[in-house]
Amino acid sequence: MLRRLACLLLAAASFAFAADKPNVLFIAIDDLNDWIGVLGGHPQARTPNLDRLAARGVLFTHAYTAAPACNPSRAALMTGIAPYRSGVYLNSQAWRPVMQDAVTIPQHFRKFGYWVAASGKIFHGAFPDPPSWDVYWPSQTKNKPDDPTPANTPANGIPKTGHFDWGPVAEGPEEMGDYKVAQWISARLGEKHDKPFFLACGMFRPHLPWFAPQKYFDEFPLDKIELPVFNADDLSDVPPGGIKMAKPAGDHAKVTEHHQWKKAVQAYLANILFMDEQIGRVIDALDKSEYKDNTIVVLWTDHGWHLGEKEHWRKFALWEEATRTPMMWVVPKGVSAALPQGTKAGVRVDTPVSLLDIYPTLVDLAGLGPNAALMGDSLTPLLADPKAPFRGATVMTYGRNNHAVRTAEYRYIRYADGGEELYDHRNDEYEWKNLAKDSQYKAILEGMRRWIPQENHEDAPETR
Repeated sequence: MLRRLACLLLAAASFAFAADKPNVLFIAIDDLNDWIGVLGGHPQARTPNLDRLAARGVLFTHAYTAAPACNPSRAALMTGIAPYRSGVYLNSQAWRPVMQDAVTIPQHFRKFGYWVAASGKIFHGAFPDPPSWDVYWPSQTKNKPDDPTPANTPANGIPKTGHFDWGPVAEGPEEMGDYKVAQWISARLGEKHDKPFFLACGMFRPHLPWFAPQKYFDEFPLDKIELPVFNADDLSDVPPGGIKMAKPAGDHAKVTEHHQWKKAVQAYLANILFMDEQIGRVIDALDKSEYKDNTIVVLWTDHGWHLGEKEHWRKFALWEEATRTPMMWVVPKGVSAALPQGTKAGVRVDTPVSLLDIYPTLVDLAGLGPNAALMGDSLTPLLADPKAPFRGATVMTYGRNNHAVRTAEYRYIRYADGGEELYDHRNDEYEWKNLAKDSQYKAILEGMRRWIPQENHEDAPETR
């Protein structure tokens, strides 16, 4: 009898502990670079819903991925463990077998009484993690609904490029996978919950292939499309390690030979606009729900994307375009003891931060117990004061022993073969002039080298 009473009291205490916790709406976007209105990455980008979310809270203008590829970036963010410690560097490396004891963000929240659910792409599609979730839609092993495709592929006419394709589809928005994900998430926000929730919404677009309904393409007339700022001589001072990542004879050669550059930019902009519309539906659902005033919102993208800069396409590189990511936070007043005043509207933080900082920030804001394995730092001081002191640099990794370091002024890249790049962002925002061999920057170079990780875990086994 006493044992049963003790169990009931413990359960009641756990429920009471959880009941006063803030909810979390965790929004992930795939392959989105800085082409959003509030970051100004492209003058024609239109993201009214991302812009209005940023206007409500804090926009981090210099957030960087831990790794410029879907799987290692998401594995690092969701576990708090950097690639150079886990050995998960590539999309082909399953992360859970080499991090069996890692506690993911939703697992940590569930330990403290949360209901954890998701839809869309949160982990990389090939490596879902069913133990992390109470509910996943469409299923624990399929992270997103299927999308329609054009009647004839490749729609862009470039042969033998797989999903490196773009063009309109005949179906309407409601037939797209991201539309259905937003619909499912919105329905959960409209329900009554007896526990605080951690609800993850994963948008697949603008990931390739860039297929979207025709009306989104029509918003960007092809004859008006502006190409990214481009320097034809950009790779002349890049070392072999960087050339290998850029692969100028690959995608870029195919795009230009088939006269597809403007069409690719049009398609990327169209897919961004479609995705933004789905984010707007989710924000509207939160606003109409009873949870608006006690739900922390964090939005992030897994890495950036090149569209021909440095003759490179996709992510898979250590330059600014591949590693810089939109990230924004909205914390209502009175829901977090760590930030009782909540976030102020329309704040911009220019300090370089990492996606690895998301996990410890959520733990801090929600008042949960710590996870000692986390390698990032809580962003709460910057949420309170955009000028607060913070870590001096942020590190990115792609492939074993290839690293980049970003400070407020500089980007430094060191490849496994010893090749180096150094860019002064105070007067070279496009990273056109490699200063690594300039004697005037010797002291800067030495200082940046100190940030390079000495730990370079062996590669995790490749599984596909």
